[in-house]
Amino acid sequence: MFAVLQLLVSGAVVVAGLKGGGGDGSSQPSSPPNIVFVMADDFGFADVGYHGSALRTPNLDSLAASGVRLENYYVQPMCTPTRSQLLSGRYQIHTGLQHSVIYPCQRNALPPEFPTIADKLKEQGYATHIVGKWHLGHYEEQFTPTFRGFDSFFGFFLGWDDFNNHRNCYLFNQSFSPSNGSDLLCGFDLRDNVNPTSDYAGQYSTHLFAGKAVEIIERHSVSEDTKPLFLYVPFQAVHFPLQVPDAYMEPYTNITDRNRRKYAGMVSCLDEAVGNITEALKTQGMWNNTIFIFSTDNGGAVYQGGNNWPLRGWKRSLWEGGIRGVGFVNSPLIKNPGVIYPGLLHVSDWFPTLFNLAGGRPDNLTLDGFDIWESISEGAESPRIELLHNIDPLDTHGSFLNISEFDNRITAAIRVGKWKLITGNAGVGSWIAPPENSSLESIPDPDPSEKNIWLFDISTDPLEKNDIFESNQEIAIQLLNRLSDYQSTAVPARFPDDDPLCDPDLHNGFWSPWVEN
Repeated sequence: MFAVLQLLVSGAVVVAGLKGGGGDGSSQPSSPPNIVFVMADDFGFADVGYHGSALRTPNLDSLAASGVRLENYYVQPMCTPTRSQLLSGRYQIHTGLQHSVIYPCQRNALPPEFPTIADKLKEQGYATHIVGKWHLGHYEEQFTPTFRGFDSFFGFFLGWDDFNNHRNCYLFNQSFSPSNGSDLLCGFDLRDNVNPTSDYAGQYSTHLFAGKAVEIIERHSVSEDTKPLFLYVPFQAVHFPLQVPDAYMEPYTNITDRNRRKYAGMVSCLDEAVGNITEALKTQGMWNNTIFIFSTDNGGAVYQGGNNWPLRGWKRSLWEGGIRGVGFVNSPLIKNPGVIYPGLLHVSDWFPTLFNLAGGRPDNLTLDGFDIWESISEGAESPRIELLHNIDPLDTHGSFLNISEFDNRITAAIRVGKWKLITGNAGVGSWIAPPENSSLESIPDPDPSEKNIWLFDISTDPLEKNDIFESNQEIAIQLLNRLSDYQSTAVPARFPDDDPLCDPDLHNGFWSPWVEN
């Protein structure tokens, strides 16, 4: 616990920078590298071995130790927002995805006017592939992966599925009678490129997706085509439902909490999958020119086995436990490996970083991210000094203070230097101890339910235990005004009602696009 706390404090040091976009390319590899990006789903801060977890992650630990650990790295509180910012390089206030996630029956998606990193890498001559979870909209075919820059797609459209039969059942939120006579809509959710498939029922998705990723690596290595590879592997694990082959739970018989034990097994299976992918890159002779990135999409869901101790909060919250991400980079191309990088980084930074590595010019694009390769490879100062966590105008809470143009009832958060301001509904603010550690005690949320503004000095208080809003209102007002500046650039938030035409029974039993382009 003490070591992790020291790490959090040291990782809160933020250094100067001015604007998003590209670097000068001075630290670029001599030829475009292969890029493999693995994203874990709902992977908590306390769920990786190198953060002192009882969960066994030897492959992740080894890769992180010999690479660059990112200990001041942020993602978004939920699935869709993180994925949209990764692939577009834009804050969700600029894509209309500020509120919640995309649900199965919504006519909602990452808008087509925002090219994805796959689009841009493809322009640079890359072979581009995705294996795993999409969750960026599928109501029209144009919003699905092979129409958003990927040469191939094996995976699923929605936010969650059964790990074994690859079906999803969704409780439709409108008062109508769908074709199956129930408000519960069920269907298969697995695609091989544009083709729906039920051929893989019974194959556990972590094994299935890792196997498909390895197949892509093997095919690419023997191809006469000399294109570099971009492989994006957003695993379903370790999102609910809590399902894993029994063998992976056997090392955790000491964990009496059943959810935590299942989750631990899922983490071990995910770690094995990552090891299989990196081993394939080495076996096929591709590792020496590959940049391997690992990231979670949000904090762990404590009600589904995940854990973020000692951080406050969890998935769906703006507390550090919801947004401070597990992440690292490993590559023989890193000039200064084996270190912990303390600079402020965000998931939107990957777009300009990867595009620049591929030989593109991100400074010619409108982006919210920064090129961070020199920071990662050489330990240079981070170009980022502030970070908009989100502004969600559809989620309001509490009373208006009338101290700024920005309405503090709106759920939002911003980080500028060492300061972090949260407004509106921050989410449940408890500190939840790992169930397997009886020496630690959870701490309930101490704040009254009506509270809707907080200010923290993250450099000295990464656990968010000392709200200093009352004693630092001038700083809070400056941050509120900065939120107002960002809000002036936002597009309206989209969160449409469910559409009954999504019903899989209308589409041969599959979750499928249901609107013609």
